[in-house]
Amino acid sequence: MNRIWRLTLLIVGIVIFDQMTKGAVQSNFDYGESIPVIDGLFNFTYVKNPGAAFGFLASASESIRKPLFLFVPVLACFWLIWLIWTHRNKALVSGLTYSFILAGAIGNLIDRFTLGYVVDFFDFYIGSSHFPAFNIADSSITVGAVLLIYEFYLQSKEERAKKAAAE
Repeated sequence: MNRIWRLTLLIVGIVIFDQMTKGAVQSNFDYGESIPVIDGLFNFTYVKNPGAAFGFLASASESIRKPLFLFVPVLACFWLIWLIWTHRNKALVSGLTYSFILAGAIGNLIDRFTLGYVVDFFDFYIGSSHFPAFNIADSSITVGAVLLIYEFYLQSKEERAKKAAAE
């Protein structure tokens, strides 16, 4: 049970940090305003993202976006909570993986339910080529995805070792 509480604190901490940073951007920036942090590479830019990650489906009709970006992520959150619970006594990587993804999903869902869009502000670019803007929640989901890939790699490696030992 101790691990569940630690993972819960991690999730809550990420969600709070995500919402605080988005609130700071909304309070201190005009929409579209950009402040250079590292010239030629990185800005803080207030972006409203009505789409999914990297603006995917941002131009789709609201009748498609609303159910897709509200209903499906809520279901995913319940599934992630179930995964965290069922993996609570297994490898720590599993719990961390699902917790990072859940925290990011919750952070972005809060925006979608309260604002109708997600606040993004990390703006990386080279010349005139910009990587899609993102936020702390997106970063958390990305960390979770990387951990998931790492976990699959470890499982695959373990299975190959078992197979080799059996031969």
